[in-house]
Parts: sequence; structure tokens; C-alpha cells
Amino acid sequence: MHIVLIEPEIPGNTGNIARLCAGTGIDLHLVKPLGFSVDDKHLKRAGLDYWHLVSVHYHENFDEVLQKYNGNKFHFCSTKAAKIYSDTTFGKDDLLVFGKETAGIPENILKAHWEDTVRIPMQEGARSLNLSNAVAVVAYEALRQQQFLALLKSGPGLRMDGNS
Repeated sequence: MHIVLIEPEIPGNTGNIARLCAGTGIDLHLVKPLGFSVDDKHLKRAGLDYWHLVSVHYHENFDEVLQKYNGNKFHFCSTKAAKIYSDTTFGKDDLLVFGKETAGIPENILKAHWEDTVRIPMQEGARSLNLSNAVAVVAYEALRQQQFLALLKSGPGLRMDGNS
């Protein structure tokens, strides 16, 4: 599975999403221009020490992503969509596409892929969710539909001897 961020602007969001990718094995694609340097301390801090677990791909523009993954299914996530993300079927090689924090996915891309555009339901009057939260919501639904692939489905358990 792949998460694509088109022109992300806030390093903390991208770092949080990278940490999500590290924990789930999802590839992260960053489409330029980025609103920060990849050396940004906020980006690194948000991703903590998980960066070595993330497969990050950089793209000069979104057309490059479309061409490289021509045979894959794309899901475009936008507050403007009519279809709810949980009513969509996700596959293991799909790309989940999100736009930048201040503007979302560019309108020309949405229009070209409208039938593959989904949204997260929200209360009336709410403009949008935080980008990293929205990515997590949709990514975990996609993973759930794949029976969580090769992810651990149980934790280490609670130790009753007082040691963590």
C-alpha cells in the first residue's frame, strides 16, 4: 500500500504520517514542492527514530506518480467528495492520495479522478481534519480490509509484576 502526499506543507504532519508508515509498512510518497526541508528538525522529531523503517519516495510532480503506478488503483481523499471512504474497497497495492494542508488535492486532479474520490464524514461546519489524522483514518480502514496484512494483531500483553 502507498500513501501519497501532494505538496505537504507542515513538517510535523509529514513526520507523523512517516511514523504511521513505519508502523504499518506502507510506502510514503512525497510530491514536490515540499513546504519544508527534509532535514527539518520538526519533521525528524515527529517521525522520532522510525525513519529507517520508512520507504520514502520523492516525486517532482503528481504526473510522475500517475505514470509510475499506472496499473495501480488510486483513492483520492477530499472533503469535497460524495463517497465515504468506508464504502470503498481498498487493495493491498492501492495508493491513498492526500493534498496539502491549506488547499487539499488540486481541483484539476479531483475532476480527472472524481469516481475514485472519497471523504471522511464530519459534522456540518467542520472544514477538515488534521492531515495526519485523516491519513491514519483512511489507511487503517484500508489495512483492516486487507486483514491487517502482516501486521501484529496482538500486543505484548500486560505484565502483572509491575514492570513495563
